[in-house]
Amino acid sequence: MPEIFPVLLCGGSGTRLWPVSRKSFPKQFVPLAGQGTLFQAAASRMLGAPGVASPLVITNADFRFIVAEQLAAEGIKPAAIMIEPAAKNTGPAILAAAAHLAGLHPEALLLVMPTDHAIPDIDAFRAAVAAGVPRALAGQIVTFGIRPDRPETGYGWIELQSAPVEGVAQKVQRFVEKPVLEAAEAMLAEGRYLWNAGIFLVAAKVLLDAVGEHAPDLLAPVGEAVAGARADLDFLRLAGGPWAEVRDISIDFAVMEKAANIEVVPLGTAWSDLGDWNAVWRENGGGMVAQGAVTAIDCEGSLLRSEVEGQHVVGIGLNDLVVVAMPDAVLVADRTRAQEVKAAVSQMKARSVRQAEVFPRDHRPWGWFETLALADRFQVKRIVVKPGAALSLQSHVHRAEHWIVVSGTAQVTVGDEVKLLSENQSVYVPLGAVHRLTNPGKVPVVLIEVQTGAYLGEDDIIRYEDIYARGDENGPAR
Repeated sequence: MPEIFPVLLCGGSGTRLWPVSRKSFPKQFVPLAGQGTLFQAAASRMLGAPGVASPLVITNADFRFIVAEQLAAEGIKPAAIMIEPAAKNTGPAILAAAAHLAGLHPEALLLVMPTDHAIPDIDAFRAAVAAGVPRALAGQIVTFGIRPDRPETGYGWIELQSAPVEGVAQKVQRFVEKPVLEAAEAMLAEGRYLWNAGIFLVAAKVLLDAVGEHAPDLLAPVGEAVAGARADLDFLRLAGGPWAEVRDISIDFAVMEKAANIEVVPLGTAWSDLGDWNAVWRENGGGMVAQGAVTAIDCEGSLLRSEVEGQHVVGIGLNDLVVVAMPDAVLVADRTRAQEVKAAVSQMKARSVRQAEVFPRDHRPWGWFETLALADRFQVKRIVVKPGAALSLQSHVHRAEHWIVVSGTAQVTVGDEVKLLSENQSVYVPLGAVHRLTNPGKVPVVLIEVQTGAYLGEDDIIRYEDIYARGDENGPAR
């Protein structure tokens, strides 16, 4: 039997789950309904199943090191981590995966999955995939549908020719975009409809043929971007020139809503796309949901969540509310209006509010940092450097820095001097000095950095050497 390659789509911004999910750190990387993240759950979902290969991940440059780190934490070595030069929606991304795999494994089956969905019953999911394999081998595009239990207006729906039968692939009559409430109520009562999970199984060559028939303009530029892809550390960067000519289009509009060879297998398990805080509340059992440092007194139907170390959220007499506390933002909303969080984020973006898109903890390949205090001409940060990791060799034009080691041992280079700093020791980095910090130990290095100067932006950097090959990016410091 040909190998099945999970293709993990790892982009998006998840604005309805603000402030935990933001453009710089979207919801798939956040633990929302369990110990691990949604991305890690998706990457592990088919791991070890017969005939299933390592996953191929499609993401952007900003997320590549987060993807690699979270895969490594699960012990997963991917078939590839493919980097899109720019977001072009799901159609080109999936086509790029198909073109890449078809060149290496001509008989490959692609199991395309978003990475921001919750599917708790892995065995049921694998059973549905197994039911779809014979149909995919027969040239069908097999999608997976969810039995609806409410008139949901936030999902797309799939109409079947007859009532769905679990474990049986059936012909798709049509796809229905997100309906109004009255239409959703009618479809729920009618019984021939499933929610569209956005997951599908298809032979690579079948998908290429379908794109050639229904969206032929995508084939040449995507094919050239794949052919011109280059290795970058452990990543595969698609060629930017041809990718720039690719049309932005979803796989639904490009293929799924036009092709005649579409079948659906009902997915016999619970599923949620965790599209808003109401869905997170529901996924965590409903009732009174408390996450993190929370005290709830006489609260019902609410979600209270603290993401801040040392900050306690207290709710008294709350009904049907969502309260989410972050270091730099707090959300308080009627739970039934959770979809409107996206509109609030849009308003903040229009006013250039930094919290609309930027996550307070900035993740880098070497670790992370967060700002503790920021005012005119000074900034204080907490920095955590992973064992064996190193910041780039760099200098700054507008600021000087003081580093104080809180825990661990750091190797610090300032100019021609290299020294080891342990707990409670510090070093001064003058403005313009070439410097680097490396963690040679087996535990993380935690330090406090105090910056002083006329300009403290992350783009104030001259990078000389970098083990993460970021020298060709117009990226931020570190």
